[in-house]
Amino acid sequence: MQKLKLTEQLRENPGFEFLAECWNDDLALQIVIRKLLAKFPQWGIACVDGVLVHWEE
Repeated sequence: MQKLKLTEQLRENPGFEFLAECWNDDLALQIVIRKLLAKFPQWGIACVDGVLVHWEE
């Protein structure tokens, strides 16, 4: 949770693997991750039907 909050403050992409690991760990982390993804769409990661996906243009 602390790393996710730090990520928001620094505006750095923590990486898809880290987010996916957190996503699978805890429902509360999913809520935090959804907010991060909405705030930083340039990371190329989205939540589709409850699953994290990494997309490229």
